[in-house]
Amino acid sequence: MAIRTLQAKCLCGGVRIDADFEDVAVNACHCDTCRRWTSGPFLSLHGAENVVLAGTDLLTVYKSSQWGERGFCKACGSALFWRSHDEAIYAISAAAVDNLGDVEMTREIFIDSKPDWYAFANDTEKMTGAEFFAMVAPTQEEPNG
Repeated sequence: MAIRTLQAKCLCGGVRIDADFEDVAVNACHCDTCRRWTSGPFLSLHGAENVVLAGTDLLTVYKSSQWGERGFCKACGSALFWRSHDEAIYAISAAAVDNLGDVEMTREIFIDSKPDWYAFANDTEKMTGAEFFAMVAPTQEEPNG
């Protein structure tokens, strides 16, 4: 599979992200923290490699849990990414990516936290919070987002 380089930016264009992806698919996180942060599920691309941030003078990073933090533009407020504290794992906002093209949403995580008043029509892999943590951090406690 070919590596695809994608660019993302905030609403005002002050913060920009370049990242490489081997597989491009949208994921939805329904955890309480993501829903508060984005006013809905956080739709993101996982598996970013070679992440390069530009405009970091406008970037604010908020430590949202024991193992993750969220990046947003302090000028326009755009939610841009979730990342692990060691910056080894990034989930970049799918809505911030330029020219994303024809991709599919393949996974929903924290499905057990999703409110009943919305649902996606497409068929996705659905994981509870416990299942997700068992996959990505089997030795970690289960913090929220």
